[in-house]
Amino acid sequence: MARPKPSSFDKVKTVAENRRARFDYHIEETFEAGIALSGTEVKSLRFGEGSIAESYAEIRGGEAWLVNANIPEFSHGNRHNHVPKRPRKLLLHEREINKLTGAVERQGMTMVPLSIYFNSRGRAKVELALAKGKQAHDKRASIKDRDWKRDKARIMRERG
Repeated sequence: MARPKPSSFDKVKTVAENRRARFDYHIEETFEAGIALSGTEVKSLRFGEGSIAESYAEIRGGEAWLVNANIPEFSHGNRHNHVPKRPRKLLLHEREINKLTGAVERQGMTMVPLSIYFNSRGRAKVELALAKGKQAHDKRASIKDRDWKRDKARIMRERG
């Protein structure tokens, strides 16, 4: 029997975060995926380098792949260094891959990485979201809500 998934993921050290994703997409569901990395990629991530701002995930041949994520070369990696923007395999259970495939094909959703982090066991993980793109009016509404929350907090501080 599979162990139950925690409601929130065990993030010890967040390396890269895609802050723009929460603005551009309605996040429906999140998944925690392992990521297959080479040695110099792990070292580079441990130094806090990496970017997933323009990256996305896709399903190819029954496997999930993280595309366009930038993990820069390790400074002491010499000839064993990695290619910075290579596609990286995401490690998910088969039923999770099937669920993602169905949502992408049938419902027109997108798989967006939200963050790369290390968990308490020291493993590099990717927080992957199943998301639906926002329209321009949805983005304006979220800007309006964010501004109102900021103004409300300022008013409450002033009044004591």
